[in-house]
Amino acid sequence: MIELVHLRKSYDMGTPLKDVNVVINDGDVISVIGPSGTGKSTLLRCLNLIERPTSGQIIFDGEDITAPGYDISKARRKMGMVFQSFNLFGHLTVIENIMLAPMELLGTSKQDAYDEGMRLLHKVGLSDFALRYPDELSGGQKQRVAIARTLAMDPEVILFDEPTSALDPTMVGEVEAVIKDLAGSGKTLIIVTHEMRFARSICNRVFYMDQGGIYDDDIPEVIFDAPEKELTRRFIHQLKILEMFIESKTYDYLGEGAEIDRYCSKNQIPPKTANRIRLAIEELVHQILLPELSEPKIHVLVEYNEKNDKTVVKIRYNGPEFDPKTSGNELSLSLLRSAVSSFDHSVIAEGEYTNQIVFEQ
Repeated sequence: MIELVHLRKSYDMGTPLKDVNVVINDGDVISVIGPSGTGKSTLLRCLNLIERPTSGQIIFDGEDITAPGYDISKARRKMGMVFQSFNLFGHLTVIENIMLAPMELLGTSKQDAYDEGMRLLHKVGLSDFALRYPDELSGGQKQRVAIARTLAMDPEVILFDEPTSALDPTMVGEVEAVIKDLAGSGKTLIIVTHEMRFARSICNRVFYMDQGGIYDDDIPEVIFDAPEKELTRRFIHQLKILEMFIESKTYDYLGEGAEIDRYCSKNQIPPKTANRIRLAIEELVHQILLPELSEPKIHVLVEYNEKNDKTVVKIRYNGPEFDPKTSGNELSLSLLRSAVSSFDHSVIAEGEYTNQIVFEQ
């Protein structure tokens, strides 16, 4: 079992891991997903102590491996890592790459290391390549050798740092097949990946990383089918987000319109749809809500879904219950109805916001 307690990792340019607290059980197969720059690889490198955490603890098999004086090599014998860049020794043959660590770190005899290396090469489908050098292999073959080299140490835990990201798309499947086979071995696997289909198919648990840590931790059926947390939902559904906050009756009306135009252009939203979004927001916010609210607090959220090419707009605002349909501003209501298929009002209780309007394009 691995337990992370208030784990933090800071660099001069930022803090990718702010306060990570999680328990990883023996035999877990965990896919680690999330936007670039959210600390996924940093998490793995801290687990293997390639990067020293700034603070916090990593408890591995009952020992604090971050404690002063701890023998790091002891943890690394039980926790292997597969890098996206293979890291094979170019001057050694494939079998020599696999034999090296068991002989030097475990004291394994040359014959035993060779026999086990050949068994592992057969396991990853490369027994015929034992005497070749890394530069004679394809990217997928190199990664399979790297996995065999890690397995040669018989680790309890294997960390995969985007194992297919450096591969040609035609080679991804062969590496994924090897990892899927390992997933049934009883070893603990933690896999950073951008391949959502692969992540879903292999794991019993998913970490979604954002906001300086593990933002969401759930089973794949929840994360991929019905994510409950907002940032997870946005990531899984590939939502492109525009947020605007209006807290004055004299807000920058023209600047807001230009921001909507830039957002629509960037996400290739058709001009006709973009015009309707802008018109609907302008009529609802500028003509109906602002005259009604003495001290406005309005949050505009536009979500564009790349998968189905749909746009949803959610507008939350403060004040007593107020349905724009009762405003009496028939001109703006008519323009609003012409821009959207329907719009629904609901009463909410989300901080300072008490009302919400939702419409879809």
